Amino acid sequence: MPAKSKAQQKAAGAALSAKRGETPKSKLRGASKGMVESMTEKELEELAETKRKNLPGKKK
Repeated sequence: MPAKSKAQQKAAGAALSAKRGETPKSKLRGASKGMVESMTEKELEELAETKRKNLPGKKK
């Protein structure tokens, strides 16, 4: 499932980093906090690898 906005793609990247142990979970804010707990690593990878070129900044 591709990301629907740049903000979602960025949050997924941050959550993925925390899930892998590269950054502490305490550094997460907003949606990425919930993503870490509710999504698998594979789901986060799919969101994070979405190309950002034609995505809106935020989903309406």
